[in-house]
Amino acid sequence: VAGWFSGSAAPGEPGPSVIAGHVDSRSGPGVFFSLGELDIGAEIEVRRSDGVVLRFRVAEVYAVGKDEFPTERVYGPVPGSELRLITCGGEFDRSARRYLNNVVVTAVLVAP
Repeated sequence: VAGWFSGSAAPGEPGPSVIAGHVDSRSGPGVFFSLGELDIGAEIEVRRSDGVVLRFRVAEVYAVGKDEFPTERVYGPVPGSELRLITCGGEFDRSARRYLNNVVVTAVLVAP
């Protein structure tokens, strides 16, 4: 399951729409298990609750330490409709029971 951050723009509206999902759990791979493997230019479809399907094109994929999360880069204003997909990544710290990084994908709207 992936969840839309309601404090961000709705998918297709101006601004960054932020959707987060687990990379994995004790029961296996999560919804964003392969997020970091997306290629630049890949297309992502988002189906909104009103049935509208939007297509976004991947513009960048990067990993960043959780302690260095780029809040402004992810949540800051943008001129058009963009998508930010976020999950955990990098090394898993067993003592802290968490991943050390976040994987972030930025995609731009190409078709409503």
